[in-house]
Amino acid sequence: MSIERIIRIMAGAFILLSLGLAHFTGQIDLARLSWLWFTAFIGLNLVQSGITGFCPPVLLLKKLGFKEAGGACTK
Repeated sequence: MSIERIIRIMAGAFILLSLGLAHFTGQIDLARLSWLWFTAFIGLNLVQSGITGFCPPVLLLKKLGFKEAGGACTK
């Protein structure tokens, strides 16, 4: 596993950890629909991308005409 993928997993895990800690200490209420669920989605996507190597935005960006430079998302 590359350093880049490990960093993605760590970043996603820290996002999810911070949301979880804020929820369980009563600072935010994740039981209601809010923009925090978008943050949770991004955290989960980072973890998923780090584990599988699949990065969903790549598909969209390729269709929009952007070229790959061999960076973060290779699949």
